[in-house]
Amino acid sequence: MPRIMVLHGPNLNLTGVREPEIYGAASLGDIDDGLRRQGELLGLEVECFQSNHEGELIDKIHEATCGYALIIINPGALTHYSYALQDALKAVGLPVIEVHMSNIYARESWRRQSVIAPVASGQIAGFGSRSYSLALTAASQLLKSGR
Repeated sequence: MPRIMVLHGPNLNLTGVREPEIYGAASLGDIDDGLRRQGELLGLEVECFQSNHEGELIDKIHEATCGYALIIINPGALTHYSYALQDALKAVGLPVIEVHMSNIYARESWRRQSVIAPVASGQIAGFGSRSYSLALTAASQLLKSGR
């Protein structure tokens, strides 16, 4: 069964509490539970991890070389400036899907730049917690197509 690593960046532990008008009412635990259930239906094993620390996220990305097929990542604010995350994702050589619950292109100008996008197979943004579910569906299709 292919293993998918789902990474959540800084402040996403506050999902469901922080700005629910932007990020929705579902907690991160709810999102993770839903992804694991969806993964079972798709024949995927899903592991989720959240950290407010860039280095911990990088360490998890490095661990993905041990048996993971794909990374889904919502880097949070690190999206806009973390070349260290970009380098780690590029270095492991796995397909990457970038996720955002809000439409980063309809928000403040500084949020419209992603340094992760150049190393991602694709990006899903603006569908609230469903962005993760859409990313997992895309991951399944990507792995089946061998791309």
